[in-house]
Amino acid sequence: MPQITVDYSADLADDFDRPGFAKALHEATVEIAAAKPPACKTRFRPTEDIVVGPEAEGHSHVHVHLALLAGRTEETKARLTEAALELLRTYLKPAAGIVLHASAEVRDLDPSYRKFEG
Repeated sequence: MPQITVDYSADLADDFDRPGFAKALHEATVEIAAAKPPACKTRFRPTEDIVVGPEAEGHSHVHVHLALLAGRTEETKARLTEAALELLRTYLKPAAGIVLHASAEVRDLDPSYRKFEG
């Protein structure tokens, strides 16, 4: 915990400092949501195809999913999503002419969530 997944348009790969973003988001998650630094885990999933409205060209998408153990207030979750979006502005610079659609959400992990380290 937290489990962070970032889905992003594959055409953004060269314009997205993913390690820098993950490190900064981990720091924000520790500060805002009281997570423990070694517990922060982020995976990035490139998406080959994206269609926005009627158009398949000229648009890119990034969505940040943050899953935390239950107990954070709605205010804390909102602060964390805002921080994620602000960090995207810093670590992602899409090419000229690309319309970027960025979003983020924080949700509670299901009570069945378990983990182990080996």
